[in-house]
Amino acid sequence: MSSLPETSPEPQMGILQRRRIEAEIIKPLYEEMKAAFGEAAAQGVIERAVKTAAIESGRQFAAAAPDGPSIENFAAIQPLWTREDALRVEPLAQDAEHLEFNVTRCRYAEMYHAMGLGEIGHLLSCNRDGTFIEGYDPRIEMTRTQTIMQGASHCDFRYRMRAKA
Repeated sequence: MSSLPETSPEPQMGILQRRRIEAEIIKPLYEEMKAAFGEAAAQGVIERAVKTAAIESGRQFAAAAPDGPSIENFAAIQPLWTREDALRVEPLAQDAEHLEFNVTRCRYAEMYHAMGLGEIGHLLSCNRDGTFIEGYDPRIEMTRTQTIMQGASHCDFRYRMRAKA
């Protein structure tokens, strides 16, 4: 049995488990970077590295999308993020041009806070969302005005296909 690459569109484990493993590795690195370079610099490194990884992951998922990336194909892979009750999602709207939902429970946020990584949880998880979609399909725009990670009652995800130029 061959092993899938870490950013494979068909992960062998749930993304919540994967993020826990990543966080266990990142936590001591982050603490060392904070001590050596200061909090802002350490957070900047984490932010840039995670965004780069998210864009690449989005590209890999796009390459595996049947008939290419689209709102429909993006919606079809959402269960990878919700597996293991990782997210509780309230669907609002979906068609060829829009995907809208609220996340009403986020175990990613709960996990990062429990691990003592609440101060960078948004960098490890939330910031991936917008940059993942950049790599997946730059025609899709994501808007989110609040997150559970940063204290809101829910996360408001709104994806829309940009009008063609």
